[in-house]
Amino acid sequence: MSKITLLSITLLLILTACNTTTSEMPVQQPSTPYFPEKALGELFHDVQTGGIFPDYKTFVDCNPKSNPAEIAKNYLSEKEKAGFDLKTFVLNNFELPPAIQLDAVEVKADMIHHLKTHWPYLTRTSGEASGHTTLVSLPHPFVVPGGRFREMFYWDSYFTILGLLESDENELALGMIRNFAFLIEEYGYIPNGNRTYFLSRSQPPFFAEMLRAYADKHGLDTIKEFLGPLETEYGFWVKEKSMVNAAEPVYGHSVWFEAGFLNRYYGNFDYPRPEGHGKEYRWAQALPEADRPQYHRHLRAACESGWDFSSRWFADHTTKVTTHTENIVPVCLNSLLYNAESFLADAYQFHESVDKAKTFQKAAQSRASLLQQVCWSEEQGLFLDYVFTDGKQSPVLSLATVYPLYFGLATQEQADAVAQGISSKFLHDGGVVTTLNKTGEQWDYPNGWAPLQWLTVKGLARYGHEDLAIEVADRWLNLNEKVFKSDQKMMEKYNVVDTTLAAGGGEYPNQDGFGWTNGVALALHAMLADKN
Repeated sequence: MSKITLLSITLLLILTACNTTTSEMPVQQPSTPYFPEKALGELFHDVQTGGIFPDYKTFVDCNPKSNPAEIAKNYLSEKEKAGFDLKTFVLNNFELPPAIQLDAVEVKADMIHHLKTHWPYLTRTSGEASGHTTLVSLPHPFVVPGGRFREMFYWDSYFTILGLLESDENELALGMIRNFAFLIEEYGYIPNGNRTYFLSRSQPPFFAEMLRAYADKHGLDTIKEFLGPLETEYGFWVKEKSMVNAAEPVYGHSVWFEAGFLNRYYGNFDYPRPEGHGKEYRWAQALPEADRPQYHRHLRAACESGWDFSSRWFADHTTKVTTHTENIVPVCLNSLLYNAESFLADAYQFHESVDKAKTFQKAAQSRASLLQQVCWSEEQGLFLDYVFTDGKQSPVLSLATVYPLYFGLATQEQADAVAQGISSKFLHDGGVVTTLNKTGEQWDYPNGWAPLQWLTVKGLARYGHEDLAIEVADRWLNLNEKVFKSDQKMMEKYNVVDTTLAAGGGEYPNQDGFGWTNGVALALHAMLADKN
């Protein structure tokens, strides 16, 4: 990374100027943003590696009760005294985040009715940030995923918005879109979530698809004000394209090919993420010290993908210590950017901005052509990620293969082959499995996730594979219903292979709530109802 780029990123993280042009509620960030890993120094490291909390996210969501610099200074003197207890010191100096009491939620007997009326329990407001907090204020109410997740997440929110629109929560859906536009105005991109520790990365760029979903219900004229922010966000992903060439084929998010450029997920910083500091610090100890900075960038890039973690990102396809995400051109990201280009082309055409429409249409066509060349595997009959450092496709078979179908950049023959692969390799009793690799990671076998069920169902249906699409949707909804009836909860992820077992993997327990599961269940239910 160049010194200029690093300086730009650092300034972006430090400067959070107030912008209230679209605000319904006051939005005033603290004059000095709170980054706990910077403000607390040695105390932060000791807490996150000391097992004080079972979840590493807890401490970064705590609010210091006084000036963090003073707390850090006091820690250095207090810890040398006899009888010092780190946990007691933390509890005396920090306010713990509120616990989520979902047991108090009234659960309706009918799952769909419950989901349509459950949104208030997952809706939050931030208002003005005061004191020292990692929470970034937003002007409008927003829906959180649930469980340990107390903030608005980027790609989760598209699938949540699908459910909000099905529930006629139109104002809440539009407010979330306005929140994302606000974040783009503030930072020039959409962060992973509205926390300061998420500002170093984005997530899969679903903003265009949020606008499409809203426009499908309310008309293209209703989202015109968001085309500028969408174009800005698109620019965040492709801004380095003019800087890559044969001599320097990789820079930032951009990867050069003779026929054009594609994109990758990218990790800005070379140290552990604050919300995963303890575990990532521990993982890195297995590597030579010289390799650890790049390893942390690979981990951060995996987190930007939303698939944290998965065998998709492992060089040996098995173990996390071989994570090499930045070396990969992912099918999902490039399909999403194709969608942004196509949507901007269509929207500008609708609003009679012909030159802009042509520019984005050309970009979409170029990306689709190159993605076909690089990621389509005739042998597997699937779209695969491309490991550009090896000059070949990844052997990991994953549901990322459905993205080109969902966004319409596959040929009919390719879609037919993918449908066969889905039916023979990925389909199980509870829906479609994320990958075929059993690694213990949450984005691998045997887990299924709501967003990937939706993308699979809609992608198959788009190319005429209606029966298979309905089968996937039925199996997933039946599993949702089964767990809901037994546990009265909607889960973050499910075991789709053995539906008698709960999903596992990852570094935290399966969460209940759950925003995107609720949204996809409502959208799939509505889709099936329309077909009956």
